[in-house]
Amino acid sequence: MAKLPVDKMRELERRFGEIEARMSAGPAADVYVKLASEYAELQPLVKVIRDYEACLSELSGLKALLADKATDREMRELAEMELPEVESRIEALEQDIQIKLLPKDAADEKSAIVEIRAGTGGSEAALFAGDLFRMYERFSSSKGWKVEVLSASEGEAGGYKEIIATISGRGVFSKLKFESGVHRVQRVPETEAGGRIHTSAATVAVLPEAEEIDIEIRPEDIRVDTMRSSGAGGQHVNTTDSAVRITHLPTGIIVTSSEKSQHQNRAKAMQVLRSRLYDIERQRADSERSADRKSQVGSGDRSERIRTYNFPQGRVTDHRINLTLYKLDRMMEGEIDEVVDALIADYQAGQLAQLGENTA
Repeated sequence: MAKLPVDKMRELERRFGEIEARMSAGPAADVYVKLASEYAELQPLVKVIRDYEACLSELSGLKALLADKATDREMRELAEMELPEVESRIEALEQDIQIKLLPKDAADEKSAIVEIRAGTGGSEAALFAGDLFRMYERFSSSKGWKVEVLSASEGEAGGYKEIIATISGRGVFSKLKFESGVHRVQRVPETEAGGRIHTSAATVAVLPEAEEIDIEIRPEDIRVDTMRSSGAGGQHVNTTDSAVRITHLPTGIIVTSSEKSQHQNRAKAMQVLRSRLYDIERQRADSERSADRKSQVGSGDRSERIRTYNFPQGRVTDHRINLTLYKLDRMMEGEIDEVVDALIADYQAGQLAQLGENTA
């Protein structure tokens, strides 16, 4: 059996009981909100700990029955049958507790900003970028998350040269953070008369949405330019100087937003800039912490080819974990849970292995 931090588990149970008592005492609204948040975070872990303790008690009872010479044959047989099942449950619960006790990524519970850009492949790459955006949009809808487009540059034949959107909800970043990287598509374009398969690509970047308390941007570090928005063309051209471009002088990062309201554009551009700066800080801290190792899944290298979507074969392959699924049509409809969960499980397995090396 795995060696679990029993003292830490007992402390978490004690804290959970304390929170329950304080919440039932009717504290002030702001205190209640904080307690409720901690309660929601601890509840799944404490439930598993209690299930584990109940299983240990059950195991002890079965062993006592088997050790007692007075136990009749029928009871002994029942105990012998139940013993392997209880031991198997204990093993699974130990694994679950270890995973739930792993160090948390501070950004996991945050909403996310998803940036998708067409790469090599011209119009076909822009169409694929559009397909990826709709895939994430449908996945988000299935989770009850809200998707809001911050900026978009449409491709000439459809899709997007670039699209940036916020996906708001609890735990969005934890589910989508491993989507960052180069997504490659292999398919026959509609304009291809010879039926040849073309390969194109789009780049996805998933950033945790940063709040003002996460990252401070000094007014003297940015330059804000207003530009004439191009609008939708024809008589609908927006002729006001509403588009906003913000340049972060220390890093050279440039963010633009070109909706109808200049005030909204500034707010949206600052939202994206804040998240990009926050992401840079996170990556710097991650690289310092793990200079001696590079997690297969969690490297965050945006130039890395992570997944191939092969339409003629209906196949999706995630190259980081060597996972191949023949359900491309369903994945493009937003059913990406299987890949998302496999990536998270692989990352957690790597963390557990690292933890084992450190405690060995």
